[in-house]
Amino acid sequence: MGDIKVIGLGPGNPDLFLNPAIEAIKQADVIIGYKYYFQFIKCYLQEGTDCIDTGMRQEVERAKIAFEKAESGLKVAVISSGDAGIYGMASLIIEMANKRQTGISVDVVPGISAFQAAAAKLGAPLSHDFVILSLSDLLTPWQLIEKRMKAAAYGDFVTVLYNPRSKKRYWQLYRLQELFLRERDGSTPVAIVRQVEREEEQIILTTLAEFNPDIVDMFSIVVIGNSQSYVVNDRFITPRGYYSKYEQEGAPGPLIMQESFRTIADQLSDLDISNEEKWVMLHCIHTTADFEMKNLLRVCNNAVARINEYLLSCGTIITDVTMVQSGIRKKACERYGINVKCYLHDERTMALSKEKNITRTQAGIRLAVEEHPDALYVFGNAPTALIELTELMRKKKFQPAGIVGAPVGFVNVEESKHRLMTFANLPFISIEGRKGGSNLAATIVNAVLSRDEAETLKPGRDV
Repeated sequence: MGDIKVIGLGPGNPDLFLNPAIEAIKQADVIIGYKYYFQFIKCYLQEGTDCIDTGMRQEVERAKIAFEKAESGLKVAVISSGDAGIYGMASLIIEMANKRQTGISVDVVPGISAFQAAAAKLGAPLSHDFVILSLSDLLTPWQLIEKRMKAAAYGDFVTVLYNPRSKKRYWQLYRLQELFLRERDGSTPVAIVRQVEREEEQIILTTLAEFNPDIVDMFSIVVIGNSQSYVVNDRFITPRGYYSKYEQEGAPGPLIMQESFRTIADQLSDLDISNEEKWVMLHCIHTTADFEMKNLLRVCNNAVARINEYLLSCGTIITDVTMVQSGIRKKACERYGINVKCYLHDERTMALSKEKNITRTQAGIRLAVEEHPDALYVFGNAPTALIELTELMRKKKFQPAGIVGAPVGFVNVEESKHRLMTFANLPFISIEGRKGGSNLAATIVNAVLSRDEAETLKPGRDV
């Protein structure tokens, strides 16, 4: 009784044949395969080896011949390009062995797949999770292929395309480009590697937006990067994460926050707002885990830039309660010489509160206005304090550097925030409705303090 070895030849260059494949070819009595592949194994053929070639789409016939030859006592090698288990003959041969209930031994001999050879030529595009898709619908319904395409795009997988285009199948690659652009930035790197490891080899680097499907053919492998992939010095790289991890050894906070921000940003890709506003929104959602913030956040009169400019010139922050004061990043305040004050526990505040029969937060604001009328005022708890400030602004005709209005609760909360809209040139950031809180108010200040990071939407400093 003979046997069958299903052999992966690699991408076509004999220098990349694996030793087990070479030995299997040398020992074979019969070699069966698509006629195009025989040119690559001539140097390993032994005298008298019977080579049986078949045309394209003759896979089932090849398999039948292989079993007939093996059942006659011959050693049979069935050859495929790349790896025989990846879009090759391995599955068909094993399935047929089961159906024929034969005692023929079937072994699969691995080879280097075209996607591996292409990746090596490009640099390191597959260093993180990736998927391989064949766009051929000869054996797989198009509806299922499109479902898998959508899943790959949504899952942010690096995606490798086999059988991307043919003369009769030309529009599918355009459809894939359309679907991926819904989930990924147009600057995402794309590589076309044609005839990898062969004399006709050609490599083209482009982007998802500029990718032209018409230059692709059946001899091409297409590699689409994920959201972290980039090209530098003609090298296609998808980071695994080692560099950023060890670059910030002992500081996991920034890495965790960056991952959180990426997750949130994916949900905000449809918003047509400035990066500065999105920067504040990312902080608010990160703090609250509440995506309603994208509907509640108000950033008015160029507030982020104007408040940032004030703070970076050794400004003063007045908070309604000490919880807000505690949440503002200390390192940033030290770096810019920012003074953060809360009058809530000042002895003068307590005395004024009793004298005027007003809340302590109201009394604290009255004192703050006397000493720091041009400060940034931040409210995360007391709507009465925000109302007090706006009343004083009307009466005394002054305007602070800006206001963060995020008091929380049920009584006079919404009304206190509505008052901010009546000041035409006031830079303010508010949370509409009843939501807010000390942590959210401090978060907004921290976002403004790190305005220089808004361009990349990547947090890290002072985390």
